[in-house]
Amino acid sequence: MPASKIADASLADWLIYLESLHPKTIEMGLERIDQVRLVLDLTPQFPIIMVGGTNGKGSVCAMLESILWRAGYTVGCYTSPHLLRYNERVRINKKEVNDDRFCHVFEKIDAARTQCQVSLTFFEFGTLAAVSLFIDARVDVAILEVGLGGRLDAVNIFEPDCSIVTNVDLDHREYLGDTREEIGFEKAAIFRNHTPAIYAEADVPESVRSQATTIGANFSHFAKDFGFSKKNQQWDFWGPKGARHSLPLPALRGDRQLQNASACLAALDTLNEMLPISMNAIRQGLTEAVIPGRFQVVSTQPLIILDVAHNTGAAAVLCENLSATRTSGKTFAVFAMLQDKDIRGVVSLLKNDIDYWLVSTLLTPRAVPVEALVDEIQKAGVSLENESVRQFPDCVAAFVFACERAGKNDRICVFGSFYTVSDVLRYLNTL
Repeated sequence: MPASKIADASLADWLIYLESLHPKTIEMGLERIDQVRLVLDLTPQFPIIMVGGTNGKGSVCAMLESILWRAGYTVGCYTSPHLLRYNERVRINKKEVNDDRFCHVFEKIDAARTQCQVSLTFFEFGTLAAVSLFIDARVDVAILEVGLGGRLDAVNIFEPDCSIVTNVDLDHREYLGDTREEIGFEKAAIFRNHTPAIYAEADVPESVRSQATTIGANFSHFAKDFGFSKKNQQWDFWGPKGARHSLPLPALRGDRQLQNASACLAALDTLNEMLPISMNAIRQGLTEAVIPGRFQVVSTQPLIILDVAHNTGAAAVLCENLSATRTSGKTFAVFAMLQDKDIRGVVSLLKNDIDYWLVSTLLTPRAVPVEALVDEIQKAGVSLENESVRQFPDCVAAFVFACERAGKNDRICVFGSFYTVSDVLRYLNTL
């Protein structure tokens, strides 16, 4: 972007510019971003909760954000990716930061990285921007979601007061490794010495335990150190600091969300001295925390569900939730994925819950061509007979077809990628 145009640049202009700066979309490593951080003197004085893991990060961030805000704190929350607007990534007191503030902070970061003579990825730029905005707003606490992995992710240049790893599953193998143990090593690197480290699954990879021990973190994990019991339409949390009874079910749907909520309460218990939380704040926060695209129901007749599930772990959770909301009719899947994902594994998990696959490609270089997607669906054991698999030029066309064919007792599930859900959500917002 020419210097003369910076002052007049819109947020859209800035985002195009940031995408063009670095030769790689993703480049792991902390050296370049830390150089720029030092020039900017970004040293947060507020507590930071860092959230990593393969799935469930967004849900955990949303619940923490909602509870802390209800407790009266000024809360910064940084998540990624976004569905409709870049502004979704950075929120202060649950409100998206406006375009002008983004443009101002991007200009400041661009000057600093020019001084350092380094380039930054799109995500690195966004991470520095989020923390700078939180410092300017004088937040009481910040929640930072890890983008990819942990050890070499941009977010890890900051020092958390509590770290949460939601789970470890096989995703982003080209960057993180081919096994849960390799990936667990990367994700657990957000733990810190003498600092609470929460793992939100019962099945703990040995590499996560080992990292926690090597780092000297105060490690605790689900089912051993904390957990929950469900009772009809309520649930109880238990942890090292006691129990909380008769809690309302989270607004976020699915039994897996109780696991995520338990991790949130375990983390907040460890921070109680610096961030006291009332029971009322917990109750309100749980029932108000929402996040688009996480088993989001947008219609009931037919049942229309939007879910960003894009790997086998998330697909397994989606399968559980579909089984719990079974209808008497047929299920249509509006389905598209990216090429670096385990397409066959995802389809294998969900094929028994879906009657018709309406598949398309996505408008991104990482998209799987529709023909290759059909091939993977067939290899996963789905028959191509009786028009059970149909091809469409885009997700919206597939979704419109599903709506035209679905009766009031049928259901439509849109899933496979953030891009898949975003395309359909954008279309729904025009109606």
